[in-house]
Amino acid sequence: MDPENYDDYGGVEHAEYCFQASAFLITYPVNNAIDKAGNENGRAVAWEKAFIQLVKDELLPMVQSNNLTLSFSSESSIEEELKRESTADAITILISYLVMFAYISVTLGDAPHLSSFYISSKVLLGLSGVMVVMLSVLGSVGLFSAFGVKSTLIIMEVIPFLVLAVGVDNMCILVHAVKRQPLELPLEGRISNALVEVGPSITLASLSEVLAFAVGGFIPMPACRVFSMFAALAVLLDFLLQVTAFVALIVFDFLRAEDNRIDCFPCIKIPSSSAKAISSIVVLQPTSDKASYKVLGTNTANKEEVRQENMVDWNCCNYEVHAPILGLWGVKIVVIAVFIAFALTSIALCTRIEPGLEQKIVLPRDSYLQGYFNNVSEHLRVGPPLYFVVKNYNYSSESRHTNQLCSISQCDSNSLLNEIARASVTPESSFIAKPAASWLDDFLVWISPEAFGCCRKFINGSYCPPDDQLFCAAFVHTMICAIPLDSLKQTYFSLQPPCCSPDEGSCGLGGVCKDCTTCFRHSDLRSDRPSTAQFSEKLPWFLNALPSADCAKGGHGAYTSSVDLNGYESGVIQASEFRTYHTPLNKQSDYVNSMQAAREFSSRVSESLKIQIFPYSVFYMFFEQYLDIWRTALINIAMALGAVFIVCLVITCSLWTSAIILLVLAMIVLDLMGVMAILNIQLNAISVVNLVMSIGIAVEFCVHITHTFSVSSGDRGKRAKEALSTMGASVFRLTTDLWNHTYKASWSYGPLLLKIGSLFLPDVPGVGPYRVLARACISTCGVEHLWSTFEMCSYREEARRSSYALFFNRAKMIACITN
Repeated sequence: MDPENYDDYGGVEHAEYCFQASAFLITYPVNNAIDKAGNENGRAVAWEKAFIQLVKDELLPMVQSNNLTLSFSSESSIEEELKRESTADAITILISYLVMFAYISVTLGDAPHLSSFYISSKVLLGLSGVMVVMLSVLGSVGLFSAFGVKSTLIIMEVIPFLVLAVGVDNMCILVHAVKRQPLELPLEGRISNALVEVGPSITLASLSEVLAFAVGGFIPMPACRVFSMFAALAVLLDFLLQVTAFVALIVFDFLRAEDNRIDCFPCIKIPSSSAKAISSIVVLQPTSDKASYKVLGTNTANKEEVRQENMVDWNCCNYEVHAPILGLWGVKIVVIAVFIAFALTSIALCTRIEPGLEQKIVLPRDSYLQGYFNNVSEHLRVGPPLYFVVKNYNYSSESRHTNQLCSISQCDSNSLLNEIARASVTPESSFIAKPAASWLDDFLVWISPEAFGCCRKFINGSYCPPDDQLFCAAFVHTMICAIPLDSLKQTYFSLQPPCCSPDEGSCGLGGVCKDCTTCFRHSDLRSDRPSTAQFSEKLPWFLNALPSADCAKGGHGAYTSSVDLNGYESGVIQASEFRTYHTPLNKQSDYVNSMQAAREFSSRVSESLKIQIFPYSVFYMFFEQYLDIWRTALINIAMALGAVFIVCLVITCSLWTSAIILLVLAMIVLDLMGVMAILNIQLNAISVVNLVMSIGIAVEFCVHITHTFSVSSGDRGKRAKEALSTMGASVFRLTTDLWNHTYKASWSYGPLLLKIGSLFLPDVPGVGPYRVLARACISTCGVEHLWSTFEMCSYREEARRSSYALFFNRAKMIACITN
């Protein structure tokens, strides 16, 4: 800048101050509207989009070419960027479904044999299972959309994973239960027995999940309430489709496999002579060194030895290694002590969880807002504006509201504006940076007789502007270059009424307003306060008065929108605001604490003055949820746990079983919250939804293992072994497809559940050992399950000595008698 022009820009000192600054901020205010009937903010949004595009296309390259940094944002930027992120997440959701489809296809199939994989695989069944899950989600979204309930970003991104997690679990359990049934039974009988075996636990788990999510519909937080409603209906639809449509699909798939038809191409049939025995495995016998297993299998036509292979079976591992170790009293005590210690540690860590949601986390990494938030946090030293809104301000002469609000002479010492000024002295606790700008103080000064250059009127009672705002055509026309005089007159008169009439021509600098007088004398006022009529008449004058050198108290611009004039003639102003600023806020906790401090301040002053006052800032609508987020989270979790407990108690009729499930689920949630504290994960609507979702997923494993333990026979140790070797193995395998969810946490409590159950759960009456023995002996399944079932059979020595035919005939006999 040319030094000769310094005076035009505030002098040398101001120019040096500007040039020494490392950053500066430019704000373009855009008018918003209360969008009640239609899209009244359409023009504002369109302007913002055009502004962002202009900055990206023209301003940003120009700034970068000069080695400068430019960051920018608009009020609608966050919403637009979240929409873009949501669209990008659709690809992630699609990929996850494809991965789950591949995993289900492998998991549901038998042990992979290259020569027969095209028959034993379950690709078509896995695809059908994924479609069932998708239909459940679409049914939930469609039904609620029909009733006008809008979907949110959380619903579209979280519920598909939740229902997929629950659906994969139930599908694998159903298919594995069918495989464990004896091959001598017809397929319909195997399906029936499988549903009898695992149907109660699937029903119990599904009902617990549905009710746990349904009770969240009573939560006042919209995000949690809508999520709970959508999730409850989606899980319910998924359960109904699984026990009906998916069971029918299982029947078709097993018929296809037994008829040697190729998976995905069931119209193509492989001749029986060339088909391998793949799906009808009868027994798995270990070799002498137990390093390999001899698998004997049959198809529908013949029986032959398939092959001998080295493999690791989770059933064998659970029964031979896991269960015996956990059965030791010392191990039981250590396991329970360790998990109780984890829970107590997590309780202590929970106090470190901070409410909030970092905007930079939820935005795309390539978003232009990332740089904006970083620069604001680093350079901005001005906090967001804070407005204290006063409702139903009674300015009549009989009311004391005026002195209870103002801060000039004769105002109360504990008035609102004086309290704000005192709070600004301690900004570290009040988060108020400076005293408030008061339209009321400026109005009272503006009408006072001492401010003779402000409130003035002509003899006829009309408003007379200050002297330095007189329209002097000769002077102004020379200062404003090349502006036609008529156009200048029209512009001026539209903003400020002149001292002389427009048809009088030019006005001289002196004597034009000689007929103007001050609005009031001291005798016209009562204790320097206007009457009700005077206040009502002069308030619009003040709000339309332009500030000038003679009278800087004009309210136009500074207070134009600070007062709601609707119905003010009655002596009551429905709403008005007093503006100040928060201190610079850089962290999520700063925003939450500042809002909490402002609300506490307003509540205290409102109670003291008996006037309704509330604070407002532009960020309050986003952070208000965090004031009660802990209460919302605890209520939501407690309601979900209570719903699971009630369902388990009603269905199982066992107080111990229900209490143990409740305890384990509570410890899972506590451990997850402890991990949140360690990883600095903040508490917000998303994390609350995930905590509730973890309860729904964890109850799956807890209920399945507990149900298997309850219906088994023998002492507690044997029942724990059976639960670990049958359902426990299936549960453990299923955790791999939900590693990013809470399955890992729920499985970590599986041993604890079994240990507590084996210590305290009584033997289930009415379940005879022969009935369970017969069911265990005649149950056959794939390579993964067969050896554990074979080992559990108390007739295994006789089975080894006798032929397999005699063994199964005797088992069928016992089954018929006990049934």
